[in-house]
Amino acid sequence: MFYVILFAMIAGFLALRLYSVLGKRTGHEQALPKPAEERVGAQAMPRTIDMTPEVRESANRPIEAGAESGLRAVISADSSFDVAQFVEGSKSAYRMILEAFWKGDEETLAWLVEDEVRGGFAEAIAERKAAGHVLDNRLVAIERAMIIDASVEGKVARITVRFDADIAAVTRDQDGNVVAGSLSDAVETHDIWTFARNLRSDDPNWKLVETDEA
Repeated sequence: MFYVILFAMIAGFLALRLYSVLGKRTGHEQALPKPAEERVGAQAMPRTIDMTPEVRESANRPIEAGAESGLRAVISADSSFDVAQFVEGSKSAYRMILEAFWKGDEETLAWLVEDEVRGGFAEAIAERKAAGHVLDNRLVAIERAMIIDASVEGKVARITVRFDADIAAVTRDQDGNVVAGSLSDAVETHDIWTFARNLRSDDPNWKLVETDEA
């Protein structure tokens, strides 16, 4: 069972696609805005809580050693937290947010990211429109999603995920002519996104609060 509303939206959205549409920064693509704070929502992995919270990972171990203590704190504060589901959810959120940014879909971004992050996205989208440019990007693959940090500060849980992915990116002008990039060549990108959630809130959503490049 998944407690994040975001996933319900993602499920329907992704059902329309047979491939993942992931986003990354490239030399041809408009860079993601990086205001002081911007992060993405995510989800967690099934586990059992005993006397002492423990982090259980899959064979692929989507957790860096330095993040384990922080994840234990998250699990202690929220016994329903599931690492595996969170990682899968973060991939979907990553895909949806970048696709919305590429398309200039500010309505979708509004419920996926925090206000400050949304402001940065809106500014970048406006600049792109003013230049008469359109992004025609395609996700090739998410090679890896790894939790690299986690913490609980007061009532707020924060989890940082590193995404290593490949995309093909093209920038077109308002007439559809290619200005830069190529859809035939994939470019490696490495992003670090942080998701946050108030654990005492009735709102089950994790939202993007910060983005950066690895």
